[in-house]
Amino acid sequence: MSGDIVQVSLGNRTIGIVGLKKVMEELAKTAPGKTDAQCREILYQGIANQNYIPPKMAEEYKDALLRAFKAFTGEAAEATPAGGVRIQVLGPGCHNCDRMEQDVREVLAELKIPGDLSHVTDPAEIEKFGVTGVPALVLNGRIVCVGTVPDRKRIRQWLIDLLASGECKAGV
Repeated sequence: MSGDIVQVSLGNRTIGIVGLKKVMEELAKTAPGKTDAQCREILYQGIANQNYIPPKMAEEYKDALLRAFKAFTGEAAEATPAGGVRIQVLGPGCHNCDRMEQDVREVLAELKIPGDLSHVTDPAEIEKFGVTGVPALVLNGRIVCVGTVPDRKRIRQWLIDLLASGECKAGV
């Protein structure tokens, strides 16, 4: 079952959606000729029975599902709503991985940078990054460390460098 959970970005968090992979595979066969609005509805209806979706957030979920589908099919998709940094901690959930995740969370808060922080524990998903060791840290799609837990000073510097490059913006 865990192999059929797909992570989607929803606002400033990542949500695991059960059954999305199967729905995306089926839709990919019939998607040519369908509008984005039609695809959003098909994706939403396909996962709604297996996942709790707060009624007030249905439109946000539909947008996130469409972005995930476009990424799945290799189409260009609009980026996740902007502002912060997308951070992924790669690792099985060991003490070191959890420590890195907590350190990143604390540095984000200190710097007041909005971020989408997720912890990727699925070995198949980790393998897609091509890393040879864990824990690993990925900032905005770029692998910045592998096989070690960086100290908070180093994490802070990476995030400050992202701010300076304009890849993310500090919060208010």
